[in-house]
Amino acid sequence: MKKDLRTAAIGGAIGGLLDAIYASTLWGMGAWQSVASGLLGKASFDGGNTTIALGLALHFLIAFVMALVYVKASHKLPALTARPVLMGVLYGCVLYVVMNFVVIPLSAIGFHPPKLMGVLKSLPPHILFVGPAIALVTARRARADVAGFAVASERV
Repeated sequence: MKKDLRTAAIGGAIGGLLDAIYASTLWGMGAWQSVASGLLGKASFDGGNTTIALGLALHFLIAFVMALVYVKASHKLPALTARPVLMGVLYGCVLYVVMNFVVIPLSAIGFHPPKLMGVLKSLPPHILFVGPAIALVTARRARADVAGFAVASERV
């Protein structure tokens, strides 16, 4: 369990950081107030640096949960670690759909059908950064476990 949490923390941190850089570059710090609005509603836009920090914290918490789901699923679905680039791209698509059609509609923001331009701006980082980072970290750490087991069993 501890290894899973560490793997999810690393994968979520890398994917979350790449996504955060992308979002901050594209939308500025208002992106993080927008994330905070999922919890606080429109009041988040009046919160200044405090709601920016809250939005960033929520962003990384969500990235950690996304990574933990992938790590746990990889124990039952070996394809997730056997083909990490492909599975990461596919997972990025799944994450985008879940965020936009489950998480956001259940938040204080509520459901708003995505507009084409919004999709074109917000889908790529999930496909290019978040999903693959999570999948590659998970696969690498899983291979390290297998290699470590093989070395340990040779000593016996």
